[in-house]
Amino acid sequence: MTVWDRPEPPNRPVPLDRERIVAAAVTLADEGGLAAVSLRKVAARLNAGPMRLYGYIATKEELFDLMVDEVQAEILPEEPAGDWREALCGLAHRTRQAVLRHEWLADLLGGRPALGPNGLAVTESTLAALDGHTDIDTVMRAVETVSAYSTGAIRREIANLRAERATGLSKRDWQRAHGPHVTRMLATGRFPALARAVHDGTDVDAETSFATGLDWVLDAVAAKLTRPSA
Repeated sequence: MTVWDRPEPPNRPVPLDRERIVAAAVTLADEGGLAAVSLRKVAARLNAGPMRLYGYIATKEELFDLMVDEVQAEILPEEPAGDWREALCGLAHRTRQAVLRHEWLADLLGGRPALGPNGLAVTESTLAALDGHTDIDTVMRAVETVSAYSTGAIRREIANLRAERATGLSKRDWQRAHGPHVTRMLATGRFPALARAVHDGTDVDAETSFATGLDWVLDAVAAKLTRPSA
């Protein structure tokens, strides 16, 4: 029985429910990452005994599942998209924005499918946008491809943000600090393609990079979508 199927226990002194528990866990994670979340710490935030929480949530993994589903509500489209490309593009950008608000979500992206009600609703809206454009196997591969790109790009962006905080160096500061080494290595002539990228390439911000890569992936998906014959 999943955590969504299991009924909640009756209320006792210090009223609890899964909604309050998940809200407290999300707040803790927003403040200190997943390492800051435990059933004991959530109970303390709610002024309840830790054992009380086990009536609602059996494991920390279940709590993480509920936290992910809570944030999935922020990813759901407010209204149906105009076409499949708008739907997939909107999903990717809303996912990125949700992760920037809840950085811990980056550590939980890309695993097994989210089976909570919000997660299922996100999947349904995505598949529905592609319904009728091609066979279901191609639809599934298209969704997987966009998801793989989005997850990888988002995780890279979060890794860079964490590196900035850990080192105290912005991207520009890091580049300046390592500039002499890179210059010496490029001067050897062993890395001509890399030298062209460093000297002639255009540096863009994370949002522009994400949007550009996403457009290219969606172009590839469009090439595969052919309406099935009657």
